[in-house]
Amino acid sequence: MAVNPVKGDLWLRSYNPAPGSEVRMVCFPHAGGSAPFYFPMAKAFPSSVEILAVQYPGRQERRAESLVGDIDRLADALFEVLRPLTDKPLALFGHSMGAVVAFEVAQRLENLAETVPVALFASGRRAPSRHRDERVHTLDDRGLIADLRELNGTDSALLGDDDLLELILPSVRNDYRAVETYRWRPAPKLNCPITVFTGDGDPRVSADEASAWEQHTTGEFALRTYHGGHFFLTDHQEDINAAVLDRILTSRR
Repeated sequence: MAVNPVKGDLWLRSYNPAPGSEVRMVCFPHAGGSAPFYFPMAKAFPSSVEILAVQYPGRQERRAESLVGDIDRLADALFEVLRPLTDKPLALFGHSMGAVVAFEVAQRLENLAETVPVALFASGRRAPSRHRDERVHTLDDRGLIADLRELNGTDSALLGDDDLLELILPSVRNDYRAVETYRWRPAPKLNCPITVFTGDGDPRVSADEASAWEQHTTGEFALRTYHGGHFFLTDHQEDINAAVLDRILTSRR
């Protein structure tokens, strides 16, 4: 797997370097996730779209850095990272916690940099305005692992390896805390189009909560529902890639 930091930046990884691309799409991982989660997507896209995957602090090669346990602080830092990259149109894709971070970054791009993303793709996450009182981050390690098993997005072999669990659980708990303590603040709607991907069996997102994303944009809205749980996208990657590419290409016409 080729790992290419973007201009030496620790925050971004490029798995499909495309200097001649028309659009950059920045992908934000889920809680406990890391940049390589988006490697399959990056390799499937044409050179007209460069995929940049976010690497949060405190994991993999950034393990020595302090974790960021606050969505707003994370979005502030990523806004500063992405601001110099607005010389090309930007699309944003986020799954689960990543969808919330992507949304907050989109707000900052529009309000502070006068840059409207060509698209925001929110996967596996309810609308920011729909709050649930979730406190998984307060559970002990056993409870946290049980939740990971339920969501079925973590390799079962990893969940049975105590040494590996010791490495990943701090970042998982940190990210759960960040997203579970996040509170949306009423603000002007985004102008960029929003496309939502959701699983019909996702315990974290109801159909109504997914539809509520429409209330956060003045632009076009689309909702695509797939069979599956919280990590439905791994089973429908090809179809989701096609939908993302079609939305981006439509925005460029």
